[in-house]
Parts: sequence; C-alpha cells; structure tokens
Amino acid sequence: MKKSTLWILSAIAAAVLAAGGMRLLNPRPATTPLDTPLANTASTVALSDSDVVRVQAMDMEMSLPVSGTLKASQSAMVKARVAGELLDLTVREGDRIKAGQVVARIEPTEYQARERQAQQQADAARAQVDIAQKQFDNNKALMDQGFISATALQNAMASLNGAKATHMAAMAAHDVTRKALDDAIVRSPISGQVAQRLAQPGERMALDGRIIEVVNLSQLEVEVALSAADARLVRPGLHAQMRIEGLEEPVTAKVLRISPSAQAGSRSVLVYLGIAGEEGLRQGLFAQGSLGTQSQRALAVPLASVRTDKPLPYVQVIDGERIKHLTVQTGTRTEKTHNNLTLTWVEIQGINEGAQVLTASAGAVREGTQVKFAPGVR
Repeated sequence: MKKSTLWILSAIAAAVLAAGGMRLLNPRPATTPLDTPLANTASTVALSDSDVVRVQAMDMEMSLPVSGTLKASQSAMVKARVAGELLDLTVREGDRIKAGQVVARIEPTEYQARERQAQQQADAARAQVDIAQKQFDNNKALMDQGFISATALQNAMASLNGAKATHMAAMAAHDVTRKALDDAIVRSPISGQVAQRLAQPGERMALDGRIIEVVNLSQLEVEVALSAADARLVRPGLHAQMRIEGLEEPVTAKVLRISPSAQAGSRSVLVYLGIAGEEGLRQGLFAQGSLGTQSQRALAVPLASVRTDKPLPYVQVIDGERIKHLTVQTGTRTEKTHNNLTLTWVEIQGINEGAQVLTASAGAVREGTQVKFAPGVR
C-alpha cells in the first residue's frame, strides 16, 4: 500500500474516534416518542340552569306557514244610483253608521218633476179606461136589444182592452220614476264604519259614482294562497296562530272556507281564515302565522339547541360528567312556552327522553369537556 493512502485512512479513523468521544462526553437529552400519548388536558365548563334543557315528549303540531292581508268580511261601496248634485253628505272616515241610515241625498227636483209627469200620464190613461168601459157597456146593452151587431161590440171590447193596457204601461212608468226619486236618498246597506269618503257635497255625481266605503270590523278574514299539495291537508274548522302588525299578542284564526277552484297561472288554492274583530284590528293590516294541520306526540328540544356546524345536525348532551356530541334527526317544529319564554321546539330522533341537552346560551363546547353544575341545577 502506498504511503499516501495509509495516511488518508488514518486520518478518517481519527475523525470517527473523535466524534464518538464527543458523543459520549455530551449525551442528548431523552425525548418523548412521537407515538407516546399526551396527558388528557380537557377543560371544565360551568353550567347554569338556563344552559340546560331536558328532552321532553310533547304534542307537535304539523303546521303550514300562512300570510295575507286583513279584510272585513262585510264591506260595501255606497254608490249613487241616480245622477245629480250630491247633497247632505255629513259622514266622514271613522264614523259609525247603521244599516238603512241616510248618509247623503241627490238633488231631487228633476226626479220629483218626472214622478209628477208619470202620475199625470197614468191618471189620463185611467180616464181613457173609464170612457172605453162606458162605451163597451152601452154597446153591450144595444146589442142585447138587437140594435147593433156583435162586430160593433167586439170593436168596443178591443178599445177597452187597449185603454187598460195603456193605463198599465203608464202605471209602470210611474213606478220607475218613483223608484228614481227614492234612489235620490242614499242609504247605507250595512252597519259599520266609514272607511273612505270618496265624494264631496255639491259634486255632480254620475250614475254608479262612488260616495263612501263602509266596513264592518266585527268579523275579519285573511285570504291565504296555498299550493295544491298543502291545501289537501286543510279543512274547515282548523285553527291558526296569526301575528298581526301593530299587535304584541298573536290572535287565533279559523278556517272558514276553501275555494273549490285553483287560481289560473299559479295553480294555488285560496283558503279563507276568519278572525274575530277586536280593538286594534284594522282592514289592510298584514298578518302571518302558522296553520296547524295535525298533531302528534314526539320528543323535542328547543330548535336553538340543535347545532349545524358539522356535516350532520347534532346536540350537545351531558353524558355523566362530560359533554358528548350526539347526531340527531329533526322533524316537525312548533312554538311552546318554556320558562316564560316562547320558543320554537323541534321534533328530534336519536336521543332518549329526559336527556340533558345544552341550550344555545351555553355556546359550542368541545366534546369530552368536563361539566360542573351550579348549585341547584341538577
């Protein structure tokens, strides 16, 4: 072996021995293997009475969302039945009136003159009937004595019948003018309140010109449009809870009738809900709520307790002393009162009755977190 090669090998061996010596003099500290499990460092959460609710069995009503505008069941648009100048219109919006009450008048001079004219024509026709009747009686007597022929009597009979027909026509014309005179007095057809005043005294009214609108607020209706599938679940007599703008408390509505035909284009079916009139209800207010179609017994929790920040909905259940995330299936929703608060409850499957579930006030809690209860909660 060459001398230079020997020196290179010697140098390498010396370097290896030096590195081993340094390793022995300065050993590395022991490290935790990667597969060694860490100690459980789960935190603890304190819960109050408002943070926990129990799964309850309750009657769940299957309901349909409904909305519409309040409308008086009885309303009337009072119009002018004859043309003329409007007189004596004194009622205004909000005034209460009764059925048959005089609310205005149309200038009657022209109609009074027409009525007198028709009466005089009827009197003249009546006089012609009397003349024709006397003529007929005289001819009948002469024919009985053989002085005139039967043809002359028949002519007298025809004249009498013509006079009677003319008189009846004159009487009919008199009835028409008398009705027009009566129509000059404008009366309300229903009892209620004046909703609109659409004309002013002294204004020239055309035939069927609108004068006032009257509404009866003792019974109100809401017209609701439902799909054909939803309408199959509805029948007269069902009840709905409606919230009306301006009112704090909901009101109860009842299905009065269902339209027998669908609307053209939308194919929706109109359902009419009745609401008893009360203070604060006005025609034209917007109403919305839910119409109960059927009821069933089921387990339920407040809707806010069901969390959806995972692929499947789940609830946070107290299992022993720790939190457990339990996947559930939801169903029908309804409104119920809990702790003096009206909450939306949802039907739930995959959990036992009486289980303790965290409410929305507890927030999101990591699974496995230990729980601690305030005194008196459990």
